[in-house]
Amino acid sequence: MNAAVPAPAPAGPAFRHDLARWRQLVAPAWLHACLAGRAVMAAPSANWRLFEVGCDGSPAFAQAHIPGATYLDTQQLEQQPLWNKVSDRALLDVLLANGVRHDSTVVLYGRNPLAAARAAHLMLYAGVADVRLLDGGWRAWCAAGYGSEAGTSARHAPIDAFGIDFPARPEYLIDMRQARELLRRRDAALVSTRSWNEFIGKTSGYSYIDAKGDIPGARWGRAGNDDDVNSMLDYHHADGTLRDAADIRRLWTRAGIRRGQRTAFYCGTGWRASLAFYFAWLMEWDGISVYDGGWFEWSLDPRNPVVCRAGQDGSAA
Repeated sequence: MNAAVPAPAPAGPAFRHDLARWRQLVAPAWLHACLAGRAVMAAPSANWRLFEVGCDGSPAFAQAHIPGATYLDTQQLEQQPLWNKVSDRALLDVLLANGVRHDSTVVLYGRNPLAAARAAHLMLYAGVADVRLLDGGWRAWCAAGYGSEAGTSARHAPIDAFGIDFPARPEYLIDMRQARELLRRRDAALVSTRSWNEFIGKTSGYSYIDAKGDIPGARWGRAGNDDDVNSMLDYHHADGTLRDAADIRRLWTRAGIRRGQRTAFYCGTGWRASLAFYFAWLMEWDGISVYDGGWFEWSLDPRNPVVCRAGQDGSAA
């Protein structure tokens, strides 16, 4: 990428050394230096890709985006009626159309960081080895004082082959049958990353999901504001950057979520669960996945048990 970028603003540390996979969470200063062609620590591959990920976000992207970025819509990655992942063939086609191989470096950001996390999880599932998130996303880039450009999305030459078997990491995603199996295991955790009011059954959280409640036996992995399914405030600071690993480990430990378990995260349709998954992946946890169908799929099957705790005392403290 040779996009012209303005002179850099003062910046803080480029990497988060509290994370085992510290190269995969990058600061705006690092990305700015890469775009300017300067030498950086943990440099990306020569043919790296920068994507802004959103849902129906192309008009905002056209008005202003990080120089050199390509727009990727989540509707290319997930499909109705449940907003589960598209078929493996369709996912592979999206990657090949954007010139992404298994050995590419991909840097993702979003105006909603959960959209970028959704793409990150599915690219890791596919087998892209070097998937990075811009910590704090578009908001952090603008706050750092770096410039933007308007116009259409950058285009990449399509390629014919991913380079390895696809998907390379199918264990990163589980279905409803596997979710049921996890609930029966003592060495596993099915983790709800929904708000407290969703978890106890006070609200479904979504205009298109009628059922209230949650999965019996699931552990509450925290989320954010009770009235916003795009909120993951328990996972990030007020400026949008992710919290320290020690903070997240404390939250999870209180809920019985520990390293070494077989752990699957879910929410309503996958976005919040993807951020929790990515955080666990940054900490180099093994045995992690996303239950793609989440509450939406689970609640539609009358054979599945449901628990509502809304009438019980409880708080999100």
